[in-house]
Amino acid sequence: MEHIGHRVWAIPEGFVPDGSTGPESMASHETACILNTGDEDAHVKITLFFPDREPAGPYEVAVPARRTLHQRFNELTDDGSVPVGADYASVLVSDVPVVVQHTRLDSRQAANALLSTIAYAS
Repeated sequence: MEHIGHRVWAIPEGFVPDGSTGPESMASHETACILNTGDEDAHVKITLFFPDREPAGPYEVAVPARRTLHQRFNELTDDGSVPVGADYASVLVSDVPVVVQHTRLDSRQAANALLSTIAYAS
């Protein structure tokens, strides 16, 4: 199958909720769901932008050919670059066309909330 999608995607709304209820698998998080339909691996660079400091990254992830990757933003690094409970935005740049969807799980309350939207393609 050929590559579908775009090479540059923006997610202007980012916020990893601070706190969770339930098991670790249901921890509050945000995810970039990246779909690679083509026959070549996708090499994606993720840069994070903040309202009060310089950008972080780029963080590099690979999405194998004809596969999907659900990359949690709060698992990109352990150095605190993805703040919990603070606003940020992200730009994903791929060397081949991919499709990006943004998802947030907010499990701060027992009644979990899930938000999902397609990112902005450029």
